[in-house]
Amino acid sequence: MDSYMIQVNGRGNHAPVLDVHLNTNGNSLSLGKVKGRKPRWAVRASEMSKKTFNPVRAIVDSMKVEPNPKKAMISLSLGDPTVFGNLPTNDEVTQAVKEVLDSGRYNGYAPSVGYKSCREAVAAYYSCPEAPLQAQDVILTSGCSQAIELALAVLANPGQNILVPRPGFSLYKTLALSMGIEVKLYNLLPEKSWEIDLKHLESLVDEKTACLIVNNPSNPCGSVFSKSHLQKILAVASRQCVPILADEIYGDMVFADCKYEPIATLSTNVPILSCGGLAKRWLVPGWRMGWILIHDRRDIFGNEIRDGLVRLSQRILGPCTIVQGALEYILDRTPPEFYHNTLSILKSNADLCYAALSAIPGLQPVQPAGAMYLMVGIEMEHFPEFESDVEFTERLISEQSVFCLPATCFEYPNFFRVVITVPEEMILEACSRIQEFCEMHYQGAEGAQDMECDK
Repeated sequence: MDSYMIQVNGRGNHAPVLDVHLNTNGNSLSLGKVKGRKPRWAVRASEMSKKTFNPVRAIVDSMKVEPNPKKAMISLSLGDPTVFGNLPTNDEVTQAVKEVLDSGRYNGYAPSVGYKSCREAVAAYYSCPEAPLQAQDVILTSGCSQAIELALAVLANPGQNILVPRPGFSLYKTLALSMGIEVKLYNLLPEKSWEIDLKHLESLVDEKTACLIVNNPSNPCGSVFSKSHLQKILAVASRQCVPILADEIYGDMVFADCKYEPIATLSTNVPILSCGGLAKRWLVPGWRMGWILIHDRRDIFGNEIRDGLVRLSQRILGPCTIVQGALEYILDRTPPEFYHNTLSILKSNADLCYAALSAIPGLQPVQPAGAMYLMVGIEMEHFPEFESDVEFTERLISEQSVFCLPATCFEYPNFFRVVITVPEEMILEACSRIQEFCEMHYQGAEGAQDMECDK
């Protein structure tokens, strides 16, 4: 019997690749020692997949409720401005993509971080004296969601923690938990237009804190932080030496009486990864074009974070090349009136919705200043037949065919979120139905007390 052993040993960081025993005895061939092993199927989902959990989907999918068949469904739940067709993107944006498609020059692979010319276009668009950018400071991604994923993946290891707003966009938690990163929730204050509770925020920082997520303008709150508040946030980050992941996908989507300040323009010493994209401001979320802007004027990130982002981007081959090809044209040629018109519609809807809901006993809407959302507090003591905001919104669907997201989806019970991108007549009809619903179920102090005694 002749016996051979083939072994490829790992070198450096590489694991052993092959360790095979060949037994050439007649025509038989055996791989390794398989005595006593009976082959069987044992395919299991990965630990990462088991840790991946989207609270919005979990809550919405468990809402086993049918809308009122006598009333057409009005959905105020989905943060997609394209759903109803009343907010189309600009013709210049569409034309840019058509021309790129017809040219045939962008059908191949691009560098994983994006074409250099496209990164130069993004850098030029967002660069300013307070926060200068060059092409090497830009990583193009498949939507802002992937930008956030890459930023989290490069900043945090399993076992570390990140600081996340409450209420806040559910994706932060979904991504972090799938990576084995702990989430610590810091409070936003509705009575202060959703400013951060800075003392609470700073109390959460420890030696394992990898980054602070700041979402401004906010989903789900529709709030916009003032310059002075952003400076106070930066002071916390500076004192604690914690980098910032800035989710600024709604950047510049603020109403006329408010000013948006990119957080990186207010600090030279706090390193910031700013995530953005085309989805919201240009009304094309399905085009999946996002970016990370690296602000690191003190060279705190250094090459390590930059190289890490490049390596992580190489796991896939970057965002859509067709949209990349059109990116410079989109950024440079979209007319200012397009942005103005979009914001005028959103502001009008926000004002209508806020005024209508403010007049309803038992509801406490918080005036938004930008983005596409409005948060509404529910005075649960006046709706004693409902156990939670989830039950409140379920019954709103079944009785009035109006679907709003319960704010439990955003870790903030006893509120619900309204999306204000729907047509005006739909906003008015939805608010009318919400009023009818609340009037039907509202109990004053005495009635609420009686119901509690009956339980």
